[in-house]
Amino acid sequence: MNVGFIGLGVMGQPMALRLAASGTPLAVWNRTPERAEPLRAAGAEVVADAEEVFARSEVILLMLADEAALDSVLGRGTPALGARVAGRTVVHMGTTSPEYSRALESDVRAAGGRYVEAPVSGSRVPAEQGQLVAMLAGEESAVTAVRPLLAPLCRETFGCGAVPGALLMKLSVNLFLITLVTGLTEAFHFAERQGLDRRQFLQVLDAGPMASAVSRMKAPKLREQDFAVQAAALDVLKNNRLIAEAARTAHLASPLLDVCHALFEETVAQGHGGQDMVAVLRAIEARTAEAP
Repeated sequence: MNVGFIGLGVMGQPMALRLAASGTPLAVWNRTPERAEPLRAAGAEVVADAEEVFARSEVILLMLADEAALDSVLGRGTPALGARVAGRTVVHMGTTSPEYSRALESDVRAAGGRYVEAPVSGSRVPAEQGQLVAMLAGEESAVTAVRPLLAPLCRETFGCGAVPGALLMKLSVNLFLITLVTGLTEAFHFAERQGLDRRQFLQVLDAGPMASAVSRMKAPKLREQDFAVQAAALDVLKNNRLIAEAARTAHLASPLLDVCHALFEETVAQGHGGQDMVAVLRAIEARTAEAP
């Protein structure tokens, strides 16, 4: 099966590289051309534009930043949509609002294509290691066809029913992730400002029942003040907004998320949006500096 991949950002590039390494026939395109060069070296075919990816592929994986980027690549709202998606399967792997995805599925199917939601849980390192977790939603036959293609990327996949079930599941998972990492960061800040040995604090945490794959990935970054991006604070803020909007739509309270939302807004406003999400430490430090 010929596969296309569009969107070679922090997550998309390692995902596409794993597909290429697995021997998947792959055509790729990215708005910033230099991001595609490692794919060329890995044996993927780097093409001139998004339209050519669709022309060469039966299944197109889209790992794009936002709804505007998806609409542009698909030619949504123009005759190009039908030309690109008819007879093909579009796999939406990024994170958008559930309402947007539901409408996109309707448009793709009306244009003669098939549509699968396939957001993933995990950041850059799990993407590099093929340890992502995928959530799939859509027509059963389309999901069944797509699932094996994701094996080089994911250690596990879960069927989540009809669209937008996968995105709602992803937002639920991300709510826990955001509050978890923010809590870890605040605890680190508290221990450090109390004069505790920060290495010992993290050793105690790692030895106890709160230790997790997330804490073991993020704790060394806090200890070393390493804010190199795994999951960017700006992307976390975007996810936070999507979850908050979904909660408001469903008339749900989200008190912990709302506090995190404010902290990540402050983190981005302070110029740390391109850093890893543990840079939320900077917003917590700023609040400490302002405390009476």
